[in-house]
Amino acid sequence: MPPTPQRAGETMVEWITSDTPVAYPDSLSFMERRAEAIAAGTASEAIWLLEHPPLYTAGTSARLSDLVDPDRFPVYEARRGGQYTYHGPGQRVAYVMLNVGQRGHDVRRFVQELEAWIIAALAQFNVDGQVRQGRVGVWVARPDLPRTADGTIREDKIAAIGIRLRKWVSFHGISINVEPDLSHFDGIVPCGIREHGVTSLVDLGLPVTLADVDVALKQTFGQVFGDSQPC
Repeated sequence: MPPTPQRAGETMVEWITSDTPVAYPDSLSFMERRAEAIAAGTASEAIWLLEHPPLYTAGTSARLSDLVDPDRFPVYEARRGGQYTYHGPGQRVAYVMLNVGQRGHDVRRFVQELEAWIIAALAQFNVDGQVRQGRVGVWVARPDLPRTADGTIREDKIAAIGIRLRKWVSFHGISINVEPDLSHFDGIVPCGIREHGVTSLVDLGLPVTLADVDVALKQTFGQVFGDSQPC
């Protein structure tokens, strides 16, 4: 079950970690309550690190044609930006409940900061994460694999981003593929992008755990957002 919202403590960000998979409807309910409390000034900002059981989520731009295998896993309307994505064991989800209004009222910059945060965390494992115009998320070049049909180096997605704002408080967030079953992505066209694949840290040959990624996320958060002290 999700944790219970706590009262605000100065300007610190509360880090919450769930050790067992969290049902998607429970996570939505918690995020909505926490976002309301943050906007009201009765709870601190929070980052929630968790896993979900295998499932697909549909963002506000999802196209039904991109749901290749609708009976494979449960499908949830996420009410966040973006298209279809997969969540499941071995994937670190970080839900970010932050006051974007107090952080500059700039949604584009906030998304760029989320991208920079992922890239900084991946760099802790010597992974060169990159962003591409017109492709949401973070990507890695795969010179070890056969080139694409037009001769360019293949790029695979390693992390996804999708947020929603309510009263200038964000919820939903990011997901990093640590060691998920990559075949589970076959039931959708991830984020509507057909010409590229997906990868994970373990798929790249790195013996990284969820706990390792949690440490990297906590260490690099302050580099991007300027405040990393937990409460």
